[in-house]
Amino acid sequence: MSEEQREVYKGYIGPAIIDDEMPLRGASSILQNLDITPYDFTYLHPLIEDSYMEWLQECSQIEALKPFRWAVLSHDGAWLAGAEELRAYFAAGDDDAVAQALRYSKPVCSRSMERLGGQVICAVPLLSRVYGDLFAIMISVSPPDEPGKDRALLLTEPYALLYRANFYRRFEHLFVKDLEEVHVKAEREASRRSLLFQYVKRMHVQINVDSVITEAIESVLSLYPDVKVELYMSQDHESAHPLVRQLLLRHWQEEVFVRTFMEGKMTIHKQEDPDALVEVGIPMGGRQGVYGVFHLEAAPSVFSEMDLELLSMMADAAGTSFENAKLYEQSNLMIHELRMMNELTRRLNKSLHLVEIFKFANKELLSMLGADYCCILIYNAELDGLEVVSSNAEWMLKEVHDISYGLGGLVYRSKEALILADYEEERPAESRLMESTGSRSLVATPLLINGEVGGVVLLTHHKPHYFSYDSYRLLQALTSHIGLAIGNAFLHAEVRRMANRDMLTGLYARHYLDDLIQECQNRDVCGSLIVIDIDQFKQVNDTFGHQRGDNILKQVSGIVKSAIRHNDIPARWGGEELAVYLPGLGVMQAVRVAERIRSRVAEETDPRVTVSCGISEWSWTDEKVSVESLFYRADMALYEAKNGGRNRIVVEKSQTE
Repeated sequence: MSEEQREVYKGYIGPAIIDDEMPLRGASSILQNLDITPYDFTYLHPLIEDSYMEWLQECSQIEALKPFRWAVLSHDGAWLAGAEELRAYFAAGDDDAVAQALRYSKPVCSRSMERLGGQVICAVPLLSRVYGDLFAIMISVSPPDEPGKDRALLLTEPYALLYRANFYRRFEHLFVKDLEEVHVKAEREASRRSLLFQYVKRMHVQINVDSVITEAIESVLSLYPDVKVELYMSQDHESAHPLVRQLLLRHWQEEVFVRTFMEGKMTIHKQEDPDALVEVGIPMGGRQGVYGVFHLEAAPSVFSEMDLELLSMMADAAGTSFENAKLYEQSNLMIHELRMMNELTRRLNKSLHLVEIFKFANKELLSMLGADYCCILIYNAELDGLEVVSSNAEWMLKEVHDISYGLGGLVYRSKEALILADYEEERPAESRLMESTGSRSLVATPLLINGEVGGVVLLTHHKPHYFSYDSYRLLQALTSHIGLAIGNAFLHAEVRRMANRDMLTGLYARHYLDDLIQECQNRDVCGSLIVIDIDQFKQVNDTFGHQRGDNILKQVSGIVKSAIRHNDIPARWGGEELAVYLPGLGVMQAVRVAERIRSRVAEETDPRVTVSCGISEWSWTDEKVSVESLFYRADMALYEAKNGGRNRIVVEKSQTE
């Protein structure tokens, strides 16, 4: 019997009945009492036809039957099988013998005088075992020279019963075969449930992401050793397992694993060649999404419906376990990150010096994110560019880049973070950092200082696809704390600047100048002090008013600041007196600076004023070095300059003697 026929017959077993009144003794009793019902009749036609062909072959050598022609009709008289020359006659459905057999469920013989030329037609009903329901009719047609109806019926009835026995034998065989298949299927299902239970049990105890992946792959390989297995994972996770591949969005969309990942459901791809390998993509996902795709290749016979269902359940279990392990990993990571942030914040807040903060932040970012290089850029308003204030790429320190240049400028202008998987393949902007370090991965974020974007943090790695969304999230959290520390340092520096500055002139205050001179005397070998006094300043105030006098004071202060070096220290000494300390310069150089100030004041102020200057110096060879002595000697020289006619420069007497 063909597989196709058996598939048709499988519907019989459900409605088949066993007479409960008859004693059941063993399997033979069960089969003997097995029967069909009228509900089965519509589905019995293939079995009736096959039973007829077997019966006909078995009876082909019986001489008494050779003159006869045979046929079998359905329970409603429709043609099923038999001698082909009889089909047209019985298909018409108007034979009396058949009609009476259907009506009375008894054997009937009649002689056809017209269409079959006087041949005898016998119709024997075939009844079910238990309730005697008519399920088919056996037909015999004898030649005209054969004896009468009684003899024809006498021959037809036992062979009809033989056919019925043959039919039930086939029916019982099919029943047993189906029971066997059900048993095998049940065993396989039980084995599958056991395997799945053990697999899920092993999965649920895994709290490590890589262990989940390894267990899933090894379990599939152990069950299906002839299957080629690959696991394509999204970029959120990297694995060292040799069968794990990275699923990239640039992969061709028609790839089975890409379609599976995008659609989130199983994908099966069969070739036109029936012997070619079949590709199957099974998503490995959890409640929050799809994390990867099992990509399987094997012969078509491997992937039965039950196997695909089992593989799908295994992938689902792996996805759920992966998600749980990932959440566990992320919770531990968050705890670790919180501890790191607390420690980072504590250590950042210990210092209010920007240089120390930048250096510490650079070191911690490299350590926490496992990057190769870190670069912190701060916007420099005076230079209108992004200045590299800290980097372990030391050759870039103090470089100033235009805000329109490079990846740093891109992040600064867009005010949005950036993750770059591979600089060689995707290059939104040029980058000196990436090119000089040979880096391929980058994560960058704006640095918020006092609520405004004040800089950029760049982290790079030489491997492509190194940084993940977790790296991006952690960097943003860390830079927020770094930004607060920098903002505090800026505010502290501004407070110090305001405390150490004269509000009117913008020059340093007297006490700050004293402290700086003392620091210089502790480390330098020499230095000079110029004390400057605006001549007849009281007359200026009396003539033009105090507001105009303040303006004159600011003009002179501006000239002083523009006439000295950037490391010279200008200060307001008091009233209309100013002072400039020149680190590392002797008195002769100080005279040239003083002369530059004196001449410019006389030419550039409005209204015109003049200044007098007193100069003193110190050297490491002096017996006594002090701030007070330096100021006293410069003040004495100034007093002499004012008494000598003003608009003059006088050097302390010890230098002229």
